[in-house]
Amino acid sequence: MSNYAYILVMFLVTITIRVLPLTLIRCEISNRFMRSFLYYVPYVTLSVMTFPAIMDATNEPIAGALAFVAGVIAARLSANLFKTAAICCAVVLVAEMIL
Repeated sequence: MSNYAYILVMFLVTITIRVLPLTLIRCEISNRFMRSFLYYVPYVTLSVMTFPAIMDATNEPIAGALAFVAGVIAARLSANLFKTAAICCAVVLVAEMIL
């Protein structure tokens, strides 16, 4: 298949996912499960895309795992995004120096 066919299929799938809910659902969603599901979908998608990148971005996967743990702890302690990223970078630097 040519690249144009792939692009066309990708376009059709993307536009279908985005347009169908707008055209089929005209009222407010009152189902508690559905509202909760739709609320968390962006966070899950971002996590699924980010976690493998954390492991592959470093020379040692253990350094990536340590940075992930440090980032989760920093975020749970209410550190802002810059502080959390700085802590993760420092952990990777130290871990790769040791390993």
